[in-house]
Amino acid sequence: MTSIVNSKLGKTVAVVDYGMGNLRSVSQAVQAAASGTGFQVVITQDPDVVRAAERVVLPGQGAMPDCMRELRESGLQASVLEAAASKPLFGVCVGMQMLLDHSAEGDTPGLGLIHGEVLKFELAGQLQPDGSRYKVPQMGWNQVWQIAHDGAKHPVWGDVPDGSYFYFV
Repeated sequence: MTSIVNSKLGKTVAVVDYGMGNLRSVSQAVQAAASGTGFQVVITQDPDVVRAAERVVLPGQGAMPDCMRELRESGLQASVLEAAASKPLFGVCVGMQMLLDHSAEGDTPGLGLIHGEVLKFELAGQLQPDGSRYKVPQMGWNQVWQIAHDGAKHPVWGDVPDGSYFYFV
C-alpha cells in the first residue's frame, strides 16, 4: 500500500482523522504552511496513509480521555506511534497533550512519545498583571515570554523577542 499511496499523492502531510479533531482549521493551517513546498495535505482515517506520509499531524479537540479512546478504537494509534518513530509528528491542541506520558484529566495514559504529564492549571485567586482573571483556554492575542531552564533560548524561538504577541485559538 505504501508505494500506491506515495505514487498517487506524492509528498504528503497526513492529518489524522480519528473523530476528535478540529480537522478543517488544522488542515487549512497546514495547507497554508505547506504552500509552495510540494507537499499535499491529506485528511485521513487510513492507517496506511499515515504510515506512508512524510509528515503527520495529530489534532485533538475535547477531553483527553475521549481523544485517547477514539484514537485507540479507530485503529489509528499503532500507525501514529509507528510514524512518530521515523518522521516528524506534530500535535495540535489535545493532540499535543496526547503525545505526553499521562494527563491528570481523567487520569489518562497518553502515547508516551514525550516524557511528562499534562496538569490542570491551578489559577484560583491569581490575576493577570492588568488585574483581570486568567482565561483557560487562552483565546485571542497575548504576549509570550520564554522561560529558559538552562539560560539558553530554545531554537524554536530563533529571533522572536520576549513579549511578542501571538494569537491563540
